[in-house]
Amino acid sequence: MGGIAAIARAAGHQVSGSDRNVYPPMSTQLAGLGIALTEGYGAEQLDPRPDVVVVGNVCSRGMPVVEAVLERGIPYCSGPEWLAREVLAERWVLAVAGTHGKTTTSAMLAWILEDAGLSPGFLIGGMPGNFAVSARLGELPFFVIEADEYDTAFFDKRAKFVHYRPRTVVLNNLEFDHADIYPDLAAIERQFQHLVRMIPGGGRILVNGGDANLARVLAQGCWSGVERFARDGAGAALWTAQLPPGGDGSAFTVRMAGLPCGRVSWPLIGLHNVDNALAAIGAARHAGVTAERACLALNGFAGVRRRMELRGTEAGVRVYDDFAHHPTAIATTLEGLRRRVGAARIVAVLEPRSNTMRAGVHRDTLADSLRGADSVWLYAPADLGWDAGQALAPLGARAHVARDLDALLDGLSAELQPGDHALLMSNGGFGGLHERLLAALAVRGAHA
Repeated sequence: MGGIAAIARAAGHQVSGSDRNVYPPMSTQLAGLGIALTEGYGAEQLDPRPDVVVVGNVCSRGMPVVEAVLERGIPYCSGPEWLAREVLAERWVLAVAGTHGKTTTSAMLAWILEDAGLSPGFLIGGMPGNFAVSARLGELPFFVIEADEYDTAFFDKRAKFVHYRPRTVVLNNLEFDHADIYPDLAAIERQFQHLVRMIPGGGRILVNGGDANLARVLAQGCWSGVERFARDGAGAALWTAQLPPGGDGSAFTVRMAGLPCGRVSWPLIGLHNVDNALAAIGAARHAGVTAERACLALNGFAGVRRRMELRGTEAGVRVYDDFAHHPTAIATTLEGLRRRVGAARIVAVLEPRSNTMRAGVHRDTLADSLRGADSVWLYAPADLGWDAGQALAPLGARAHVARDLDALLDGLSAELQPGDHALLMSNGGFGGLHERLLAALAVRGAHA
């Protein structure tokens, strides 16, 4: 929604908005654009009366601002609906969908098109390092969008991405998530099939060749061109990658139909990012950018904020920030860091903040996803709803549970030693733990 606000501002509209607990980098981006932000959902923000209210899916019946919109008859629509009508209708839309990797892949694709001189518009659910903003109008015809399967609004329970009507689509992967919206994996697959049905015959689908769930989606019907990517060649993939033995994903050769077409050497790590790169390269080729040019662009890709972002080093401890909040993403993030740091100690710190995680859907697979860490800390506030200690029991003495942030900070400060890598994972602000931890380590280092 912050990105949509930025695009509306760039289109010449006067924009204001509301939310709860807004944190950087989005809060600072909005302030820099001169967009007024109201904390909370009071009806008073509707005075003076706006021409239209764009409603995000965090809003629900019973909120004072929602009730006031309905009572006063103020025109309203969802964010995806507004975007489709006002921006995307005349664009070649390149949409990136999937359970994991949407933000990073979207940022890669936007940067490839930018580096090729195409000045695309984009809407990305994070802050890409190559751009000063997460969203912009750009120039015709291309628009890159992170295509989320979450529901659209309280009055529209379809997935957001069905509004975008893309011509080029990346399907990165598909797992069960969003348990507050979907009852099972089949329900999510149905939404992805709806997306596939909207792609024109001359369009292109870049699909993870090793994902059986996506294969099942396409088997339900597909009327567009399909290209598969998989670094290991799974599913007879067109796009593959060759890595050096034991490589951490920071360097690889891209192959198309078995033939080398470029090399990527960049600051990112993790085999999942190799997959993301293959998807972005294939999608960019559909828009007219050669694979060789795309690889050259990715050599200059600066990553995305909060995706294995090094926030600082104090007292010899490196503190990272990562958005991982699903067991698969947690495991792949840890795998990538392990390949980079070797035998050095990794201390994983997790806030189970997503609706699905808080509901306990992933509690039985959580411990296994964290096995790549030498020590694990889980933030488990009183309202978590499931027994965190029991969930982490398979990890034995490696596992620690903290009931409040102060206890978590104290525990981490006491445990961390020079040479350690502290990986903090949350899809929220984590109560400012990154800065607090670095400050505490700095004090300890000053007294050492």
